Amino acid sequence: MSTVSIPSRTGPSVTVLTGFLGAGKTTLVNHILSTDHGRRIAVIVNEMGEIGIDGDLIVSSDEEVIEMANGCVCCTLSVRNDLTATIRKLLARPEPPDYVVIETSGVADPVPVTQALFVDELSDRIAVDGIVTMVDAKHVDAHLDAFGPDRRDSRVVDQILCADRIVLNKTDLVGPDALRRTEARIGEFNSTAPVIRSSYSRVDPDEILGIEAFGGPAASADGGFFEDTYVPSGDPGIKAISIEVGGELDEAMLRGWLENLTEERSADIYRMKGILAVAGRPRQTILQGVHRLFEIYPGGRWSGSRGSRLVFIGRDLDHRMLRSGLEGCRA
Repeated sequence: MSTVSIPSRTGPSVTVLTGFLGAGKTTLVNHILSTDHGRRIAVIVNEMGEIGIDGDLIVSSDEEVIEMANGCVCCTLSVRNDLTATIRKLLARPEPPDYVVIETSGVADPVPVTQALFVDELSDRIAVDGIVTMVDAKHVDAHLDAFGPDRRDSRVVDQILCADRIVLNKTDLVGPDALRRTEARIGEFNSTAPVIRSSYSRVDPDEILGIEAFGGPAASADGGFFEDTYVPSGDPGIKAISIEVGGELDEAMLRGWLENLTEERSADIYRMKGILAVAGRPRQTILQGVHRLFEIYPGGRWSGSRGSRLVFIGRDLDHRMLRSGLEGCRA
């Protein structure tokens, strides 16, 4: 599969909801579908029967779609688990949703699901918003303890690494000291994603929807874009690399380098983000990427001298090679 460069889009915001078995994803889905929050949210699930929706809150239903009294809908994947077809059906509704939440299975890698949203037929109709990871505060330490260089028990770590928001659920089952230690351990794997505490998956939708992790003005704020630094834990091969270069970059050369890099190292590059000085663009240029996917889009005004800074988070990354590649993109 070729590298995908993500264009700007309009339309419903789409959130990928992930988390290991028992973390509370289904309970969160139920909370979204039953709470009066004033939003039209469509939730896509693998199996409707697993949700256990309160029948008193259902306005109408058929084999694939359930309409709720609060204006939300819940639907299952269409035939052959075709995510694209399911989203097209939602967009064709008389009142299409403002938000779409895709609940993945507990053992799923959320990155392929996210990649499926960037097909041409959806590219100008939806806005990929971010990846939200549910974490079980009571049991996550055991998974983190088992993670190591051999990638044993890596799914929970993968889900944490790619998250734009982390919901630390079941906090009522953990004491305050243990909870702080757990948050610190999560931060060692991903310190750029805000952690939201919850019990019984009760989360304000504003905290997980409309976060614009893959684009939008929030991503280009000078003050917070690089404030948090990823610190590896458990696996010495996982680390963050920060690169700064002066001067301006040639956009075509930059895109070509990123496409080749992500094609060759997509499995090893978990996240990348940057504020770039691109020739011919007076404003900042923002880079956001997850594995093979990346987006380049206009940012805010420069508050100081122009220059480029990139942060890569991944496994067995070569600082010298990455710096050389970025320097080779100078205009």
